[in-house]
Amino acid sequence: MSVAPKPPRFVPRDPLTLHPETRLVHGGTTRSPFGETSEALFLTQGFVYDDAESCEARFKGEDPGFVYSRYSNPTTAMFEERMALLEGAEAARATASGMAAVNAALLCQLSAGDHVLAARALFGSCRWILEDFLPRFGVETTLIDGGDLDAWKAGVKPNTKILFLESPTNPTLDLIDIAAVAEIAHAAGARLVVDNVFATPLLQHPFELGADVVVYSTTKHVDGQGRCLGGVILSSKQFVTDHLQTFLRQTGPSISPFNAWIMLKGLETLALRVERMQASAGKVADALAALPGVEKVIYPGRSDHPQAELARRQMKGGGTLVTFVVKDGKAGAFRFANALRLIRISNNLGDAKSLITHPATTTHQRFTPETRAEMGISDGLLRLSVGLEHADDLIADLTGAAEAL
Repeated sequence: MSVAPKPPRFVPRDPLTLHPETRLVHGGTTRSPFGETSEALFLTQGFVYDDAESCEARFKGEDPGFVYSRYSNPTTAMFEERMALLEGAEAARATASGMAAVNAALLCQLSAGDHVLAARALFGSCRWILEDFLPRFGVETTLIDGGDLDAWKAGVKPNTKILFLESPTNPTLDLIDIAAVAEIAHAAGARLVVDNVFATPLLQHPFELGADVVVYSTTKHVDGQGRCLGGVILSSKQFVTDHLQTFLRQTGPSISPFNAWIMLKGLETLALRVERMQASAGKVADALAALPGVEKVIYPGRSDHPQAELARRQMKGGGTLVTFVVKDGKAGAFRFANALRLIRISNNLGDAKSLITHPATTTHQRFTPETRAEMGISDGLLRLSVGLEHADDLIADLTGAAEAL
């Protein structure tokens, strides 16, 4: 069956005038001539051309279009455009995982002799890239207390190319003043790269605060249902042209079109899920603070958070994660986690299901006890990703688990 081609129908000319919830449903959508309701899934490795001249022009970049799915793909392009519209970025490039996004965002702009200044409170794999991987190629790295602006200023060197941070941090939910760090970076002629995965694009807008590059593991809230891996890098078009595009094309950390399609569908419900999860997280945090055996609760939406004022200024809510410390260290944390009946033990986050993990023995287990203590990760610390269950059921499960302490 053949169908006469029709021009794709787009949403209003300036999608940025639409609310984020609307962009999440309609942004970046390109219809095929079949006029499908759901975005099309293009499971193809390559593309064909009408003639050799067209092929040559496509490879030269003189004729717009797709060449090879390692470089770009119609489904992937829709996901990238929707993420860019949501984030307010000029451009986006999807990757196979969140760590592929972090690695590419850093490596594509670094050379031997450069310096990276980063907050020490980072996801374990991010620390490995900074401490173990980059130095192999002659890139110097320095880790500092991200909450200390004087340390950022003092840590900058003449060869500093990147300042890197995540906020809220994993797993201690510390906050870093993104706008202030951005000013320090730009005064030094460096770029600020922000891992915004814990806050989600809905609750924190790093570009509005001065960030140059934003990265996500879309495995987390964007997919939100534990199905597949993905990542995305957002930046200016100039950054993509000058640094990122060639790096991705030649090294190949590309996302599967199927995974990109899953992410597109996940974005349609992102706002609803984050709103519900955040509302429940606030209730859960308050309930945890009242439980016997719980020594400390860390949640950016609570007034007792160490950076509560910064949270109000920088974020649009407390987020979907709650960190807390129980008595008796690792033994107490294990008893608590093992006593849960509804909340599952898993190192993922941002899922429809509530998930709990013990960072000292999972995401940050490779660090020495001294390094973990420096990062604020005690043996009694647990990280809870609040899902879509009813808050009362989650609180009942946590209350029952506290009896094991």
